Amino acid sequence: MRGSNPTGAAAMMRVCSASTPAPGRPVNEDLVFQFGPLVGVLDGATVPDGFDTGCVHGPEWYVRHLAARIGVAEAVRPAARLTSNLAAAILAVRADHGGQCDLDHPGTPSSTVCLLRDCGDQVDYLVLCDSPLVLDVGGQVSVVTDDRLDTAMAELRQTVATVPAGTADPVARFRHAVGVQRERMNRTHGYWVAAADPDAAFHAVTGTLPRRGPAALRRAALLSDGASSAVEQFGLTDWTGLLDLLSADGPAALLDRVRDAERDHPDRLRRHKPTDDASVVFCDFGPAG
Repeated sequence: MRGSNPTGAAAMMRVCSASTPAPGRPVNEDLVFQFGPLVGVLDGATVPDGFDTGCVHGPEWYVRHLAARIGVAEAVRPAARLTSNLAAAILAVRADHGGQCDLDHPGTPSSTVCLLRDCGDQVDYLVLCDSPLVLDVGGQVSVVTDDRLDTAMAELRQTVATVPAGTADPVARFRHAVGVQRERMNRTHGYWVAAADPDAAFHAVTGTLPRRGPAALRRAALLSDGASSAVEQFGLTDWTGLLDLLSADGPAALLDRVRDAERDHPDRLRRHKPTDDASVVFCDFGPAG
């Protein structure tokens, strides 16, 4: 942490994070990372039991390779757009598969991406799929989201609801739903996620924020949906309260509250998961300059 700032330079970004697997699961398919001024959260897509992916690797392997390749891309081209470096990373992970996998398979491993990069005078961000970014800009809290997966899932639920009851057992209906969801991945009028197609990076939600002045970025939280459920599913607080909790008690305290809520309110869980991996990166930029 820096002390006085006579030159007027922006305060140093202070970062803390936490990530936990779902209770009872040995593998965490989320990943948090920091490479110098770049921080990120990845949330690998869990493969439902009994589904093929065309790949000998899994979501845990994918998120670790993607994070490493993002770090390499940023080291080689630190001034490049986040979209370009993410695309380069996705392309590099294709090569990491070593020709062992069918990368055109609709179930190929995939991950959400949430990135934030401190560039000194400004901060760049990128959000791809459902890992939201919470921002405190000039004292006003807002959320950057990519809601295309939620839109696709809502449409999917409507489609499944039109199937007459009794014409298919619940397992068959679920398998049909997963198949339709996979068909919409990385497609126009579907949703976009990091997988095997580098073009997905250019469909991310991106932006730039100032580091100085009354509209400067003060705080930011990068969340997997397992952590954002504190607000979106369980209503434990609002987004401002979430940032305040992270400021006061840190990321681990937020994840503890999520675990308590998963245990106490199982009726509010979603997506056929009794619980989920949960991750958060919290960035504090100090008072506005």
